[in-house]
Amino acid sequence: MDDLLTDLLRRAGARGATAADAFLIQEEHSTVQVRLGQVETVKHAREQRLSLRVFKSRAAASASTSDLSRASLDQLVDEAVGLSRVTSEDPMAGLPAFDELAKEVPDLDLADPDGHRLTPEQKIDLAKRAEAAALESDSRIMNSEGAEFFERQAELAYASSLGWSGRYLTSLFSLTVAPVAVADGQMQRDSWYSLSRKRHRLEPPETIGRIAANRALKRLGARKVKTCEVPVIFDPESAGSLYRRASFLVDRIGENIASPSVTIVDDGARRCGLGSRPFDGEGLGTRRVELVKDGVLKSYLLDSYSGRKLDRASTAHAVRDAGGVTVGATNLYLAPGQDRPEALIESVDSGFYVTELIGFGVNFVTGDYSRGAVGHWIEKGELAYPVEEITIAGNLLQMFEAIDGIGNDLVFRSRVSSPTIRIGRMTVAGE
Repeated sequence: MDDLLTDLLRRAGARGATAADAFLIQEEHSTVQVRLGQVETVKHAREQRLSLRVFKSRAAASASTSDLSRASLDQLVDEAVGLSRVTSEDPMAGLPAFDELAKEVPDLDLADPDGHRLTPEQKIDLAKRAEAAALESDSRIMNSEGAEFFERQAELAYASSLGWSGRYLTSLFSLTVAPVAVADGQMQRDSWYSLSRKRHRLEPPETIGRIAANRALKRLGARKVKTCEVPVIFDPESAGSLYRRASFLVDRIGENIASPSVTIVDDGARRCGLGSRPFDGEGLGTRRVELVKDGVLKSYLLDSYSGRKLDRASTAHAVRDAGGVTVGATNLYLAPGQDRPEALIESVDSGFYVTELIGFGVNFVTGDYSRGAVGHWIEKGELAYPVEEITIAGNLLQMFEAIDGIGNDLVFRSRVSSPTIRIGRMTVAGE
């Protein structure tokens, strides 16, 4: 991979590029899906994607391909260099400085070579066991949307005309099940999953199945509530959606934008993290970045280009895709607080506990927030009954400022993670 990228950059230079970099991903992934004990899908695929970015002075252009033949790579170089000749110059365009590049490629324990040795039959068995555990847990679990086992292994490599190159291996495994509960003419579905870099760290199939079934059962008898303004508690599965993007915070570095209890971190160097990587899409070493500290906005997620635009250093959050370089999070999380999740619920006399958010109703320019939600109504500090077909609304900035309780239950179940959080007041729109 290193030789291929080095040769590609040499050819770009020979055709007139003043600078260039390239990113290559080679991966294998497989999926097994079962439903009601029967195998529905077994897939296995190998893929490769190469992204080339070239600069002609301060004009930039990108091209990509999945064909690594000599003829295809020659065409890729010609297309990228040709585009750079007709692209307007941008004073902010360019590779990062050499001294910004990663000094080493640390082993973050992102691969699990032994975990990929399962036969198709063994993968099918894991999915069947998860679904069977859900179906057998309660007589009201009468149907299923199926169970799925997924695995992926990949090698990623980067090289630039500055003379830097690096590569690393990753693995990913997941097991998911979605049962359907039926009672009194009503059907409710829910799901549960486990996701890990290491297969042996997946939750047992039976545990996943039972949790999924329990979540579906708790939604039986769901009703609407009347429109009101009440405290809203987000469970860990739904809370992470609140801070995935925050472009409405432009020009607010150094300002208080949230409750003093709020600290938000993105840590690309977290060992074995689901979003970890030793370097970003431009060869910069990843690290822990505090975005919000005690309610004060400290940083944005930046690549080299956006950093230059804002006169700030890159935070090593460049992501490569077919369109070139974008900015993306790694392991983004809200730091845990001291409260037990149960205590947060007990503190609410009347309010809403969110377990699932539906649809997309967020304006990341203004911060206006409105989404469908499912969960449980809280009465006198207890989860009283399930609730559905309602909408929660507010403004993200006001919601951040109104966070008045953070749980101690942070678990890194995905690339965006959060403990339970309580927001003092939001509009809950129902009947």
